[in-house]
Amino acid sequence: MSFWRFLKYERPYLLLYGVAFLLTVAVFATDSLSIWHWTTFFYALVLVVLWLAAFAAYRYTRNLQAIRRMSGEDTEALSLEAEAYRETLEEAGIAHIRSLNEVQARQKEYYDFIISWFHEIKTPISVLRLMQQTEVDPQSLNEELSRIEHYVDQAMYYAKLDSFNQDYEIVNCDLEPIVKEVIKSHSKTFISKKIRVQLELPSTATVVQSDSKWLLFMINQILTNSLQYTGEQGEISVWAVATPEEKLLVLRDNGIGIDAKDLPRIFNRGFTGMNGRTHAKSTGMGLYLAQELSKKLGHYITCESAIGSGTAFTIHFPKHHDPYLDLLQRKE
Repeated sequence: MSFWRFLKYERPYLLLYGVAFLLTVAVFATDSLSIWHWTTFFYALVLVVLWLAAFAAYRYTRNLQAIRRMSGEDTEALSLEAEAYRETLEEAGIAHIRSLNEVQARQKEYYDFIISWFHEIKTPISVLRLMQQTEVDPQSLNEELSRIEHYVDQAMYYAKLDSFNQDYEIVNCDLEPIVKEVIKSHSKTFISKKIRVQLELPSTATVVQSDSKWLLFMINQILTNSLQYTGEQGEISVWAVATPEEKLLVLRDNGIGIDAKDLPRIFNRGFTGMNGRTHAKSTGMGLYLAQELSKKLGHYITCESAIGSGTAFTIHFPKHHDPYLDLLQRKE
């Protein structure tokens, strides 16, 4: 930092001393009782100039020292403005570190999911290759292809989570055709396991504000989970209910149920629980994705279950929730 540039920023102090000196001179010059001496005036002027020069040199030295040590935490600020700027920079640095940590956490989550996804999709591919060497069972072939499609859908929707606001449209959606489409896509599983389906979808409770594509994916994840843990000749019931506060879509099965200690964590990313470890292979991503997508759409999912008593998933559609308003508030 050059000395002349320093003087530019110290100009208010120099003007203050100059004005103070001139005011003092003016008081004595206008006093009729005092005798004016020019030698005294110039002597005082020289003293003031010398004092200002010493003060400027001191301030300049302090500023140079502060600039050289500005990265140190114990550096003393030379003005209130400098102190405010330092606090702002510290807060910005902390916010930046938190943002980096969040980005790294998301990258780790994505990496963990991809690794898990690779391991899971290798299984149906290996089965298909084994079928090439033996007699191909059409039903088994369709099951393995469905598993591959399911894993691919999960990966695609997981990749779209961060850019969700660019790929959705809130409109009036009728739950009945969406539910029937999901059930139809799993018809072979229903038939092979002889699982019955009970539907109760009154028109007064099936029209909701949502995005049909994402909603279909959410319902498919829940139904896939129910089919996975419902045994032969089981039953899955789907019904819709309207209340003054919200509309509800309930998917209930009479499968093996979920252990009480696992129930609070079933929507966590990558959580498989006891059922996922003992009864079937699972990535632990289906319910996580369904819950995350439902929140982004202004809905939410709850679950009630007990071991041996089946499981009921409920998608809540609050009537007085505006996802557009929430999006604007998050941006602000």
